[in-house]
Amino acid sequence: MNLQAIANDTSPSLAPKGPGFPAEIANQGFLTLPALVNDGQECYGFWYAAVLVVPAVLFLSYLGINAKKNVRRLWCRKSFVLISYYVLLWLAAALNLAWCSLQAWQCYPGKVVAWNFLSLFTGSAMLCLEVSLIAFLLQESYASGLETLTRTFAVSGVIVAVDILFKGIYVFGFGVPVFSDGDESTQRMKWGMWIIYKLLFTIVYGYILFVHYSKWREKLPPRPAFYNYITAMFVTNAVLLLACGSALFGASFGIWLYKFMVVCYHSLYLPFLHVTILADFFQEEDFLLDNAYYSEMKDAGFFDAD
Repeated sequence: MNLQAIANDTSPSLAPKGPGFPAEIANQGFLTLPALVNDGQECYGFWYAAVLVVPAVLFLSYLGINAKKNVRRLWCRKSFVLISYYVLLWLAAALNLAWCSLQAWQCYPGKVVAWNFLSLFTGSAMLCLEVSLIAFLLQESYASGLETLTRTFAVSGVIVAVDILFKGIYVFGFGVPVFSDGDESTQRMKWGMWIIYKLLFTIVYGYILFVHYSKWREKLPPRPAFYNYITAMFVTNAVLLLACGSALFGASFGIWLYKFMVVCYHSLYLPFLHVTILADFFQEEDFLLDNAYYSEMKDAGFFDAD
């Protein structure tokens, strides 16, 4: 079937504009939303790219504007953990901006490998933020020495390494298009993999919430903001699990919901993480942070006995 002819007949704006006009430029997918190119591969247009790129640019600009102030504060506090986490935040934000800006790569066969690598490392950087944050906050004390840094990033490093290995085998070993669309047989493998991932994350976040409302709550950080973050991530992963399960059985709504949640994750996760968790760590004076912790603990009812 000649998809180019169909596209030209049904959407004249996609047809070549004159002799010698490159067909691939006419099919880039930035002119319409969506467009069919490259044997049915679905690409997205200007507004889809804008929804992804604008928040990523704004957040990276915000980090840049406050970089000097935050670096000075972190350096004065001598916290190896927070300095490393700040560097990781910058890396994740930069990779996320590249991922959001280069969506067209998934539409061209010549860019498939580059797109897979970009998606793999962008997802791994953001996963490292998730895991290392939880590992750091679940410790009994907010220590800032090298021992804490080693312990925190050892846990996240192992998990991220397994994540990269597992996805790499799927993408480059079995040829499963984990980060793009494919035929029906590979799509079932793709959704099966994502179901495993989202199920594990839903269980982890759900377990933390369960402990928070149980008699063992004193073992967790006495910070309401932390549980706001955990609740949001639990709901996000639960919805993604539902979407992947529906997509596995061919439900178009499940596929749409999954793509919508992916857009929300890449657009909002890093700003949400910074607002709910990281902003407190960049206070200029330690006593401001201590006062914030005390206020949150008081609001959570930890001093009711007083």
